[in-house]
Amino acid sequence: MKRDLTSLSIFEMQNGLHSGDFGCLELVEAFLERIHTMEPRLHAFITLAEDQACAAARSADERLRAAIASKNQSQLPALLGIPIAVKDLITVEGLRCTCGSTVLGDWVPPFSATAIQRLLDAGAIVIGKTNTDEFAMGSSTESSVFGPTFNPWDTTRVPGGSSGGSAAAVAARLVPAAIGSDTGGSIRQPAAFCGVTGIKPTYGRVSRYGLVAYGSSLDCMGVFARSAAEAALLLGIMSGRDHMDSTSAAQPVPDFSHSQPNDLRGVRIGIPKEYFIDGIQADIRARVNEAIAQLKALGAEIVEISLPHTKYALPVYYLIAPAEASANLARYDGVRFGLQVAKGSNLAMFRDTRGEGFGPEVKRRIMLGTYALSAGYYDAYYGQAQKVRTLIKRDFEDALKTVDAIACPVTPSTAFKVGEHGDDPLAMYLEDVFTLPANLAGVPGLAFPVGFDANGLPVGMQLMGRPFEEQTLFRVVEAYQLATGHHRQEPNL
Repeated sequence: MKRDLTSLSIFEMQNGLHSGDFGCLELVEAFLERIHTMEPRLHAFITLAEDQACAAARSADERLRAAIASKNQSQLPALLGIPIAVKDLITVEGLRCTCGSTVLGDWVPPFSATAIQRLLDAGAIVIGKTNTDEFAMGSSTESSVFGPTFNPWDTTRVPGGSSGGSAAAVAARLVPAAIGSDTGGSIRQPAAFCGVTGIKPTYGRVSRYGLVAYGSSLDCMGVFARSAAEAALLLGIMSGRDHMDSTSAAQPVPDFSHSQPNDLRGVRIGIPKEYFIDGIQADIRARVNEAIAQLKALGAEIVEISLPHTKYALPVYYLIAPAEASANLARYDGVRFGLQVAKGSNLAMFRDTRGEGFGPEVKRRIMLGTYALSAGYYDAYYGQAQKVRTLIKRDFEDALKTVDAIACPVTPSTAFKVGEHGDDPLAMYLEDVFTLPANLAGVPGLAFPVGFDANGLPVGMQLMGRPFEEQTLFRVVEAYQLATGHHRQEPNL
């Protein structure tokens, strides 16, 4: 019987490669075969890199064979031969980067993002670029100019966004891990919708160099994987100071993969009352409460806390993020790269290029942001939002003085139907109500599956923690995943 290599964990793949049970090319081809089978129903990818991936796998096999012959496998790079996917908002040298938009055309970046280069240096093989809401502006991966991605658990539903392609690819076993970005929940929300594990690290933990900017004070690059242990492995490789990004932190990077997950005694977990509000889907409330009870059974101390300014996070985010977006997206003018619509004067070229190149959601946010930054409104809107952001940050600082992590739902509902929020931007924005505060405060957040609702759709919970203490979050979630099996469930495709 043919082995199903796509069902293995990253650690099992490492063991199989190092023992000579299979090769890197065999592994990559197994995932490519699965992609060709499943992709027409899911549309998780924008660009596949088959030739490049197979060439990289052949080179990895040569290195692997030499190491096996010399019995020197311990010196091999940590991710040698492991296929990954990358959100199409992040640059990979030689692969087109579209950001899910028309405005970039077929732009091919001449460099890889620092975090991606670190994964490549560790032996990872990029198998393709995944679908995304246009410029990461969305919560469903429906605003991509290439069309929506569909949830592997129910293809009539969305996978979440904006990193929905990466989440769907991991959930469907098209790759063992994928890289995404999170500006207001774009890793954690699709992780919850697709039943996988997703980490948004502390702001500054991972370099943003090569991540196409949306909201520069909010953007974070992170990881989707099947388990917290696998996500920890990749995040540790990606993290660290980068002289190409002045906002990357000069903080030591611990070994996230050694988190002592078996014992949660001494760990205090706070439950914020503001996150268990009316309107949460009953199944989500039940599954999250069951997960909290499981953490308590594992030895954690559970206490109620308050994050009193939570209710202001949504309006604050939708002033700050669009304001930063309006500045960042000004560079797409048809002059230097990407789409150019030239019909007359330079002013007409700017107008027509941006008018035809950007989709409706991006235009909406540019207009919101430009208005918030305009003369006469800056202090009333953007300035006030920044002041309230400080209050939200202080809430987390105060709470995390008494607890080691904060547990709460990721979303108020499970995955919604494709097109359900198409004519209601506010309903779409409300999908991120529980994830936005972590970005505003700059703290890490880890989402993981805790069961299913009555329709068989995944339910996620998130842990948030102190800045640069991702290891605590991994410890708690690894302990939970060792005691439960939700993260091992696969959609029936």
